[in-house]
Amino acid sequence: MTTFETRPGQLFIGGQWREAAGGNRTDVLNPATGQVVTTVAEADASDVDAAVRAARETFDKGEWSGLSGRERGRILHRVAELIRENADEIAQLESLDVGKPITLCHAVDVTNAANDYEYYASLAWTLDGATRDTPLNALAYTKRGPLGVVAAITPFNFPLILAGSKIAPALAAGNTVVHKPAEETPLSALYMANLLKEAGVPDGVYNVVTGTGPVAGEALLRHRGVDKIAFTGSTAIGRHAASVAGEGLKPVTMELGGNAAHIVFEDADVEKAVGAIIKGFVFNTGQFCMGGPRLLVARPLYETVVGILSQAVPGVPLGDPRQPETVIGPMAGEKHLKKVEEFVDLARKEGGRIVCGGERLDLDGGYYYKPTVIADLSNDSRVVQEEIFGPVLTVQPFDSEDEAVELANSTPYGLASGIQTTNLARAHRVAERLQAGIVWINDWAMLDPNVPFGGVKDSGFGREYGPEALASYTKTKSVVVSLD
Repeated sequence: MTTFETRPGQLFIGGQWREAAGGNRTDVLNPATGQVVTTVAEADASDVDAAVRAARETFDKGEWSGLSGRERGRILHRVAELIRENADEIAQLESLDVGKPITLCHAVDVTNAANDYEYYASLAWTLDGATRDTPLNALAYTKRGPLGVVAAITPFNFPLILAGSKIAPALAAGNTVVHKPAEETPLSALYMANLLKEAGVPDGVYNVVTGTGPVAGEALLRHRGVDKIAFTGSTAIGRHAASVAGEGLKPVTMELGGNAAHIVFEDADVEKAVGAIIKGFVFNTGQFCMGGPRLLVARPLYETVVGILSQAVPGVPLGDPRQPETVIGPMAGEKHLKKVEEFVDLARKEGGRIVCGGERLDLDGGYYYKPTVIADLSNDSRVVQEEIFGPVLTVQPFDSEDEAVELANSTPYGLASGIQTTNLARAHRVAERLQAGIVWINDWAMLDPNVPFGGVKDSGFGREYGPEALASYTKTKSVVVSLD
């Protein structure tokens, strides 16, 4: 049970709440029980058009883009303050919508969302240009300004954080935004619409269209009034989104799928490594594109590590996300749960050793799956090569540093990687060779708004977080003044 009322959601366009033009609505389920908690409006192409037009009108009038970076920064600082002031309600809402453990929602989702707005509020002051030395008899300088209307399309697994990582830098740069959250988890986006308005963000700067990907998402991708697309989601849909953006010659940021390798060398601190390994694959119930679902262990430690995991993983608290001790909650929905089941069944057929887990947990009608460790699969197994996106860990041995790097780089993905070693030289040497946008050493999921992340290969391109993200929401204009 929640301690707040969950009301039916509407679209937020031009600072006003409205029903979808077609009158359609979508159920929002609680993954912990499978029960409907509310409904939200289901936008169609005409609703998306209205949202983009509202964003364009506000941008062209300069109601936000015309403010100084310092003025925008003050308002975004207030957004961060309001997130912290409403932390309990936001955490409960995120837990209800996604099935996240409430403790995780407080410590990770709400904290990072507030930090995102605070960080980019500060960076808004830094938007400037530079004078350029030339042989011309002229004064040449550059200016950085906003792109215009940004389409932000976000996934189901971290709705609050992955919205903030796009919206905060986009707004800091002076853009307006049309946000299409995942149809399964739209509630925090609707909550943030009210909060941004309360903070002083002008009407039309932030707009929310809830609905399906094939209808609302596709209409937003193809709208001629959109100037940039910022997308987080699967590689398959990302390919399509990038292709559509290419047709319109629009800049894009694509943060896509992952299948990260976590390498444990023979000189690792095993106790510390095991803690990072477990965090890496059960964090957010494995629904984490930067999770560590592939474990590569030096052969002398292989059976030792597998044995420790067989004892430790079943003891990780799994259950009701409302309980503060819960670490692993339900999957976000039935289709995600079935995908995990299919991969584990395939692992059995391919001769994988199920070290622990490997089955659903029947609890309150929710979408629970026991954290699962699978050993002895070949590297060409689909279970190893493809993104499962659930609480499943595969374990493989290696015999040399070169082999570890080769195995780590052997999938199409390149979002994150991890290394466990006490050898500093090896840590830097291997990190340099890993094909990943971020490499963690002797821990996992260390993230901060000042540290950029993003992918290579099939994990996408562009960066979120850091000044790199802010720069991606701007365009550079050169001005050359004749001195004759």
